[in-house]
Amino acid sequence: MQSLNIVIVEKNGSLKPLAVKEFNEDELFKKCGFKKADDFSKRVEWSVKVDKVRYIVSVFAKDTGRAGGENKFDFPPPIDNSLFFGSCAVIAQMKNNDGKKVYTDLSIPLWSKIYEKLFGGFEDLAATAAEDENEVDELENVSKEKKTKHGYLKDGFVVDSECDCDDEEAMESSDLSDLDDSGEDTTNDEEDNASETSSDIVYCNELCEDEYDD
Repeated sequence: MQSLNIVIVEKNGSLKPLAVKEFNEDELFKKCGFKKADDFSKRVEWSVKVDKVRYIVSVFAKDTGRAGGENKFDFPPPIDNSLFFGSCAVIAQMKNNDGKKVYTDLSIPLWSKIYEKLFGGFEDLAATAAEDENEVDELENVSKEKKTKHGYLKDGFVVDSECDCDDEEAMESSDLSDLDDSGEDTTNDEEDNASETSSDIVYCNELCEDEYDD
């Protein structure tokens, strides 16, 4: 029998390294605090490559127990939805030159790398935040003439809200448009025509309302 370092996943989800002087897979249940080996067995075996080394990692756990004794650790698939009770044991193996599996030490840092790899990797939020802070502002070197007063780029979609035309000139132009070629005011004629047109619209609306009411 050989000495072996394994990882114990305690009931509350915390990890604890354990050095076993004389490792025996059949007695792993004792290392997890169980008196009997009932319902305690290997639940999964992963083959994963980390730092150019391929590991075969196994989880031993008990799937029966009392309510409140559930293990709170989030295991990777395919046992991510499995319910275990009490502590669990995680061990590692490798294949030697003959292709035979041999036990190898498993530390918490190594298990963390394997855990991350099994989940497909995690995004480093701190590194992402640092990248966002160091990102270059594309509008920083754009001249003020090409930007709006709020700092946006004038690209045809974003323009200044201020009107370049003079209000008084716009009013004078509007007044002149009301005069016909003879210089007479045609505003009343347009209002009469508008009133006739508006009566048709109201009538149409009343018909539409009657149809919806029916």
